[in-house]
Amino acid sequence: MCETCGSDQSGVSVQPMTDEETFKGALNRAKRIKKLNRGFDYYVGIEGGIQKFGKEMATFAWVVVINKEGKIGKSHTGIYFLPQRVCKLIKKGKELGEADDIVFGRSNSKQKNGAVGILTHDAIDRAELISESVSLALIPFINPKYY
Repeated sequence: MCETCGSDQSGVSVQPMTDEETFKGALNRAKRIKKLNRGFDYYVGIEGGIQKFGKEMATFAWVVVINKEGKIGKSHTGIYFLPQRVCKLIKKGKELGEADDIVFGRSNSKQKNGAVGILTHDAIDRAELISESVSLALIPFINPKYY
């Protein structure tokens, strides 16, 4: 659930399964937040997704930042591959966070350290992975003469 916009509606699948669908979800979230919350300088949409690579699956997130004038900045997090046990559950229709909770015996892990935190033993957690991409998405605003 999006705490700022009061909705979990990104306009895409609950578990986006392509890079393109994931980007669309992040863009839709940023636009929705801007529409519902006027008066801020920037609006940020984040969407996590999955991409199939043969029999494997990798996960990542897109970050989209829109400023009050409507200019858009975007960035992609690092990508990493998921364990086969998690992939099997996703193929059966589970969302990544739910699959992680089942495989790793956690509760609400997607709102905590996320799959990346679990798999790296918190060397990198969900917030850290995404914060770098938020900074990268701000590049067009920091260097407007180039964008």
